[in-house]
This record gives sequence, structure tokens and C-alpha cells, in this order.
Amino acid sequence: MKYNSINQLFRNNQAWVADKLALNPNYFEELSSGQTPPFLYIGCSDSRLPLTNFTRTEPGELFVHRNIANQVSLTDMNFLAVLEYAILHLEVKHIIVCGHYDCGGIKAALEWKTIGIIDNWVNPIRELYLHKKAEIDALPTREERLNRLAEMNVAAQVKNLYQTSIMRQVLYTSKAPMVHGWVLNISTGLIKDLNVSTLEWQLHNCPLLLEWNID
Repeated sequence: MKYNSINQLFRNNQAWVADKLALNPNYFEELSSGQTPPFLYIGCSDSRLPLTNFTRTEPGELFVHRNIANQVSLTDMNFLAVLEYAILHLEVKHIIVCGHYDCGGIKAALEWKTIGIIDNWVNPIRELYLHKKAEIDALPTREERLNRLAEMNVAAQVKNLYQTSIMRQVLYTSKAPMVHGWVLNISTGLIKDLNVSTLEWQLHNCPLLLEWNID
């Protein structure tokens, strides 16, 4: 793969700005007026995964949080701040948890590689593997095992999302966003909707709580 030089990045930026202004002279004025993105995207930090490219979305459409192996960590204040801001202030309509095949974090968890501090970060995925070990190990190839764990990890992170206080709070209101679990296949560029069912993780309306809210 051919990579740009640091100076080329500036030239690319200037060319991109010129292209946008040629199509719409008010593009950046409109962009700078504020953001109301309909989507919160929680994805992996992998450099091959700019979702704006894969989905042909424009700046302002995706509010983004990325970390290694797309974790929804209940102790990560950075993530929790992003989630709260996205839901309460931006009022996003959809949350997308997107993993991918050929993920280094998944490989580290499945193959017990010692790689420093990342070991601590991917340990929840390792625990997930141990919990589903029989199912994963029964798959015939390494690629299939890695891919299946990547999919299971997305489902687990969707579940974690419903354990956050902010999601539990908005589930009692009409502002709860829809949650989606996706996995991206880098070798094809295609996104797969895992159709993760979230009904079992959602809170059901409690009459006493609703009555308390009304008062």
C-alpha cells in the first residue's frame, strides 16, 4: 500500500476543500454551524476502518468513539462521557457497535499473546472466549474461530451498552436510541448486520416508576 507523506496530507486537505467549495460554496459555513449527528459509532481504532469511507457519510453524520477491539467498557470515563453526550445532548437516534474481522485485539485474546498493557484491555474478550471455548474451538479453521469471536465480542459490547446508567435511564423515555451490532469484513469492504437482539437486555416499564416520574 502506498502511503502519503506528511506534506502530502496538507496538499490533500487543500484539494479536498477546493472540491467541496466547488460543489457548494457554503459547505464549511454550514458545517461549522453545529452538529446534530443521527449516529453514534463505537468502533475499533484499526487504521483500516474509517466508517465514513465505507458508508459514504459526510462530516457531521457520525459521532465517533474508537478504541482497540471496539470495547464498551463500564469503567472507561472517556467512553461514558462520549455516550452521555451523544444521548443527552446530541440526541442520536442510532448507536452502532461495529467490530471487524482480522482484528488484532481479537487475535491477542484468542491466542493468548503477551503484548503489554493491551493484555489488560482485551482481557474481557479473553474471558468471553473461555466462556464460549467449546463452540469456538469446534470451528475448523483459525480464520473462522477469529471471525466468530469478533462477532461474539460485538454482541457482548451491545449487552454492556445496556448496563450503562445512561442507557438504563433513557430506556424509560422516548429518547432511547436504537442499537445495532455490525461487523465489517476488511477483505471485502462489506458490513454485516449481526441482528443482535437486545430485547432481553432492555428494561421493561415499571408502573411504580412511571407513576413516580409523572409526579
